[in-house]
Amino acid sequence: MRRQDAVRWVEETVEEILRQRGDGLELVEVTFRTEGPRLVLRVTLDGPDGITLDHCQEVSRALSAKLDEEDPIPQRYYLEVSSPGLDRPLVKEKDYVRFAGREVRLSTYAPLDGRRNFQGKLVKLEDGHVHLLVDGEPVAIPFEGVARCRLVPQF
Repeated sequence: MRRQDAVRWVEETVEEILRQRGDGLELVEVTFRTEGPRLVLRVTLDGPDGITLDHCQEVSRALSAKLDEEDPIPQRYYLEVSSPGLDRPLVKEKDYVRFAGREVRLSTYAPLDGRRNFQGKLVKLEDGHVHLLVDGEPVAIPFEGVARCRLVPQF
């Protein structure tokens, strides 16, 4: 199975596990990549009141059972289920709506007006564009052009 197919399978499986739990946990993202000598399947979760170690362990056990049962990934890998941390990634469109008003760091696939990296206040997601306020200036970035976006931790 190709990595992107494995990621899609894991996303669907985790979404079903979370629906069955019914406690408001949400899937932030699934990544499947080589890190040093290891292949790591990482599942990141969040919840209305954050994520506990118990949440991670319970979802990890349920997902591991499904992975063992269906064996969709033939190669050896390490499974990690974790919280998004203080610098939570914004992945889905609903993340940009939920975290409007927060400070973010965003990078694009291609340069926009000569830059690929932006930090500023997330204003909104509208008409397929992420609207930021960067150094007091409005910036509109096509959503499809966003390579990575993360919250800036607030202390």
